[in-house]
Amino acid sequence: MKYLVLLAVILAVVWYVRQGRPPQPPRPRTESPPPPQDMVQCPVCSVHLPRTDALAGPDGRLYCCAEHRSQGA
Repeated sequence: MKYLVLLAVILAVVWYVRQGRPPQPPRPRTESPPPPQDMVQCPVCSVHLPRTDALAGPDGRLYCCAEHRSQGA
């Protein structure tokens, strides 16, 4: 019987040591994800890209690069 009590105490100590300190609550996120961007399609190659990266042509259409802007105009 005393061996069972000793075993229970040893297991309790091992369990307590392995638990470590209590878990901390997760920290709130300080940064919010960026808002979604409007996507446009190049009329020459049909690739989709963010409106902020597109190049406007003289006709007002948006292109993915200067080469396609010159081809489309």
